[in-house]
Amino acid sequence: MTTVTQAPDDEPPSSTRISSAQSVGTDLVRELWRYRELLYFLMWRDVKVRYRQTVLGVAWALLQPTLTMLIFTVFFGRLARLPSDGVPYPLFALCGLMPWQIFSFSLTSSANSLVSSERLVTRVYFPRLAVPVASVLGGTLDFAVALPVLIALLSWYGVPLSATVCVAPLLFLLAVTAAIAAGVGLSALNVRYRDVRHALPFASQLWMFLTPIAYPASLVPAEWQALYGLNPMAGVVEGFRWALLGGRPFPVILVSTALVSTLVGLYASVAYFRRVERGFADVI
Repeated sequence: MTTVTQAPDDEPPSSTRISSAQSVGTDLVRELWRYRELLYFLMWRDVKVRYRQTVLGVAWALLQPTLTMLIFTVFFGRLARLPSDGVPYPLFALCGLMPWQIFSFSLTSSANSLVSSERLVTRVYFPRLAVPVASVLGGTLDFAVALPVLIALLSWYGVPLSATVCVAPLLFLLAVTAAIAAGVGLSALNVRYRDVRHALPFASQLWMFLTPIAYPASLVPAEWQALYGLNPMAGVVEGFRWALLGGRPFPVILVSTALVSTLVGLYASVAYFRRVERGFADVI
């Protein structure tokens, strides 16, 4: 959004000053809403480009979590014999992989989104924040496509859904917000420091092992749970398992810490993005 202010007393009366709004609150949301059609266009552009000229198309969204679940089951469930809190390991692993894969893909996509949209960024004005946000929203399609696999596995093992499943969409929203929080900041850094693109795959793999996907969070000592919860995906994964599988206490510490760390990270990322976005066209 641009704001027009009257010129100071030392400037000619007929002049005006045009500047970009730098607030991180209501003005930012209002600006994205004003450009919601562009946000929608960018989201679907990312989806179409991702599956263009592929033989399997959106079926990749089914294969990736399914094959990863099978690999985890063989190596971590059968060979390493990691505990799964009494849940069949394939179901335990898939419940962790579903929210993680939407976060991981969205993080990588949004972090590289500004550099990939160089021609658009350098030619016209629009809220630059729409680019990484659209990349995250476009990744949610994969979650929707892979959801039937999780439902089928729940049915196979005879796990009934209870009222706690109503919490799952909120945890999904938390995962998307965490991806936006991390992706927005990394996309701004990636414009100036291309090391981000090279470091991100390693960081993503390390982040996955710091998240209780292959193992339960109960292995982490109680006194370390709050610190462990600073990883927002720890709370999301454990909360998602609780919502779908039940039979365990709600991970209050992990989820509440994840919520706080996500909101703080979102504010910090957006504030940094807004501070440096004016120079994107010059250095990208």
